[in-house]
Amino acid sequence: MEAPNIVFRVHVLQRMFQRSITEEDVQHVLENGEVIKEYLDDTPFPSRLLLGWRDKRPLHVVATDNKAENKTYVIRVYEPDPQIWAPDFRRKKS
Repeated sequence: MEAPNIVFRVHVLQRMFQRSITEEDVQHVLENGEVIKEYLDDTPFPSRLLLGWRDKRPLHVVATDNKAENKTYVIRVYEPDPQIWAPDFRRKKS
């Protein structure tokens, strides 16, 4: 199966630039990251939150797949805040 085309919205690219996150970083997380939460009720397609690492930097990527068009849409990309997230960055602090 052919790898999906990754689609970045302008807003996401702007935020990535502000946060010094590259398209290669996001692709790495999409290919190697761990799904830590699924949003099955999201529309028009279910989405997922992935945790991945670039060097020693944790990254969260929220993405959704349009399998009919073989596209992965990147919705959000950020470095999780240690004040909000548990030390493993897999869940929020309670």
